[in-house]
Amino acid sequence: MTAATGAAEAVSWSEPAGLAPRGTLIVIPGRGEQPGLYERFGRRIAADAYRVHVVADPVVSQDVTTSQVTAFAAAPDLVRPLVLAGSDTGALFAAGLVASGQVADADALVLAGLPVPAEQAPGAGAGGSPDAAWEEELQDRSTCPTHRGRLAELLVRRGALYDPVPDGWHEGADLAKVTPPVLGLHGADDQISPLSAVRARYAAAPRAELVSIAGSTHDALNNATHRTAAATVILFLERLRLGPDLAPIAVTETLEPGKL
Repeated sequence: MTAATGAAEAVSWSEPAGLAPRGTLIVIPGRGEQPGLYERFGRRIAADAYRVHVVADPVVSQDVTTSQVTAFAAAPDLVRPLVLAGSDTGALFAAGLVASGQVADADALVLAGLPVPAEQAPGAGAGGSPDAAWEEELQDRSTCPTHRGRLAELLVRRGALYDPVPDGWHEGADLAKVTPPVLGLHGADDQISPLSAVRARYAAAPRAELVSIAGSTHDALNNATHRTAAATVILFLERLRLGPDLAPIAVTETLEPGKL
């Protein structure tokens, strides 16, 4: 593995042999992250017969990421529904691509750990010795020991989580201009982008669902609760396949003893 110092090649996972593909998910990583960091998530979604492509960090090169996304979206063998996903600044970038019309044919968005403006966050920023700063960043990123090990393999640029969001990205990710349905996944314990601050952003979208994940920090896809996060995404994709109104498939019944 190499450090995340330049634009990376996209990585992909496909449906298991013998199964018909059910849709396509294009994932945009967050600040300082390499595409390979999403291997566990990609393999899990692909196991349910969805094709997954993870592109380069747009903070490194917006042009490279946009080119990779549009190439996958225009592929002749594209399987719909086409869903654009992102984590951290990748979520902002994904929303911006759809809101601006650069990716006009996405069927839905999945946004994890959507950042809020700095004035709405608690002032994240690691200090102290390099080792102490890295430990703080690991705690802010993920509660999963396995994922922290992957981070330590230089699949992320240390300190990147505390870098400022590029100028204009918050404004460009205007969910009020996003017409496809949106699924938001957010850690209930996110210290980088507090859940209480992010609710208003999703409320502005014409069609959005926000799911908070208990015991989860900023990287909602890669915490100790990663199985729940992946299952939530799969349920969303399965509902999307039935239509953009996202009709429920599994409905929890309320049972009242004596009133059956």
